[in-house]
Amino acid sequence: MKKNRPKYMQIIDAAVVVIAENGYHQAQVSKIAKQAGVADGTIYLYFKNKEDILISLFEEKMGYFVGSIEEKIAGKQTAIEKLYMLVETHFKILSDDRHLAIVTQLELRQSNKDLRLKINEVLKGYLMLIDKIIKEGIENGEFSSSLDVRLARQMIFGTVDETATSWVMNEQKYQLTDLAKKVHQLLINGCGYYDDKQISSSPL
Repeated sequence: MKKNRPKYMQIIDAAVVVIAENGYHQAQVSKIAKQAGVADGTIYLYFKNKEDILISLFEEKMGYFVGSIEEKIAGKQTAIEKLYMLVETHFKILSDDRHLAIVTQLELRQSNKDLRLKINEVLKGYLMLIDKIIKEGIENGEFSSSLDVRLARQMIFGTVDETATSWVMNEQKYQLTDLAKKVHQLLINGCGYYDDKQISSSPL
């Protein structure tokens, strides 16, 4: 119910900015309230504490990632195309919001073990989307029939995630989206797609 209340996303968006600019541990609730333009007490009408804000933030933003990717891959005929859209969309979302990029790639990694477990739980929806694309690629004969879905998912998510993290660590000095095609090529090769003619003739 709290997600339908007017100031919920206002506070979430403010938290992204404050955590990115100050670091999670230095991001006091009072700073988030000031950024959101609400009283400190208003925060607690929506969230139990700062940890709850971070988890809720990640739930909202990861839901946005998944929804955006699903929208982009709708109507795409092949797993190859769908995987490309996943990579490109992931990179574009982060490119369009540098504060979110800092939070997802750096600040979430500095949380405690219990918080990381909750974050991993939220991540499952995104990983299931990757699994779906991999399985479709195997069934269609686009990927190797012997491909280990779990390992392939780890490879795909890990590569996309590390590429984004390196971009953030390099202070976003280059265009992350420019790497989408190269990353996609590496990933489909890793999944057992080696048909150079099909790759070169691909509209991607």
